[in-house]
Amino acid sequence: MTDIAQQSDANTTAPETAIRMALASRSVVLVGMMGVGKSSIGRRLASRLAIPFVDADTEIEKAAGMSIPDIFLRHGETAFRSGEARVLARLLDAGPQVLATGGGAFMSETTRQAIKLRGISIWLTAEFDILMRRISKRKNERPMLQTDNPAETLRRLLAEREPIYALADLTVQSREAPHDTIVGEIIAALRAFLKIPTATERKNGA
Repeated sequence: MTDIAQQSDANTTAPETAIRMALASRSVVLVGMMGVGKSSIGRRLASRLAIPFVDADTEIEKAAGMSIPDIFLRHGETAFRSGEARVLARLLDAGPQVLATGGGAFMSETTRQAIKLRGISIWLTAEFDILMRRISKRKNERPMLQTDNPAETLRRLLAEREPIYALADLTVQSREAPHDTIVGEIIAALRAFLKIPTATERKNGA
């Protein structure tokens, strides 16, 4: 099918189908801090788009044969980041998919470039209080917060990472709202980014 024909089909189908067609082999890559809901929202988004969902952290654990806390404990953060970059590079070759990344993955310039080439990045952002409340429920699973003052550590990480997260193609606010609401906002953001017109715009010839 030609690019013109694909665009024509995309203009007459549901937003989810049009987005899936426009993605071609690219992935939708969710980035952001731990606790923003990348995995839970990502699964629902993948279901809406009818493409696979992949959790990068799960794939890293499979490749290493151990949990992420154990990787940090036995090998340190530097070794973890190196393995994370390799796994993400491999996963990005398998699109289209919704790919949820770990909180520190987007800090790597090499990884950011790979995502730019083979995906569309979406920063899921959330207020500090929401993150702290969510993270506290699973503190033992968060190696970066195994400190004397987790709240201060989270504030420091946010200060370091948010300027980099802001380089993502799109930004969507995660909050205490139904996940389907946030998924709908991601769908709308993707449609606009990919220049897929709405039904009203098509009717008006926009």
